[in-house]
Amino acid sequence: MLEPHEAGIQDSNGAVPVLKRSRSSFPFVEKLFADSGYAGDTVANATSIAVEIVRRKPDQVGFAVQPRRWVVERFFAWINRNRRLAKDFEASIASAKAFLYAASIMLLVRRIGRSARVPKPTLRIVPAPSSAFQELFSQLQPQ
Repeated sequence: MLEPHEAGIQDSNGAVPVLKRSRSSFPFVEKLFADSGYAGDTVANATSIAVEIVRRKPDQVGFAVQPRRWVVERFFAWINRNRRLAKDFEASIASAKAFLYAASIMLLVRRIGRSARVPKPTLRIVPAPSSAFQELFSQLQPQ
């Protein structure tokens, strides 16, 4: 579910309508992993989804991969492969949403295309049957 919003809306405030709308399409989702920007009662009480805040370790210095956080970062990396989404900023939310959907469709079509590829047949060289095998085979054939 993609729901872009204006830059003036904080992520935690923008998450509430997305979570509420997602319940009808994804009622099976039970847990949400989020970064510290979504901490607080606003997101936690929006729906029945349990919100787990992924925090960095207190003694961490510099960059480290956080649990489950890489999934979101991977999506952003995939989306930013589309130059328009990486460099151009849309004039309206509707056009931004349309380009996000187009980029997501391209990702899914590529993934489906990769999984649907039929492996090339391999040529196997089979040694010629031995004379003992040919003799046995000729005895099994009806006369």
